Amino acid sequence: GYDHEAIVGGDASCYVIACASIVAKVTRDRLMGALAVRYPGYGWDRNMGYGAPAHLAGLRERGVSPHHRGSF
Repeated sequence: GYDHEAIVGGDASCYVIACASIVAKVTRDRLMGALAVRYPGYGWDRNMGYGAPAHLAGLRERGVSPHHRGSF
């Protein structure tokens, strides 16, 4: 319900979007580091939740945690 404009590749052309992207990534990395302490074995401190081999191995060995999303 709000007027908006999508800016494809906005982080390369808009300073505010680039800054927000950095803040979001740093925040995500810190949260993933905290999850790695609480749920070891998924490699969250190294792969930040992406489907890296170590993360997939952790899923096979431990199953999903309460913080894994059920769909994408």
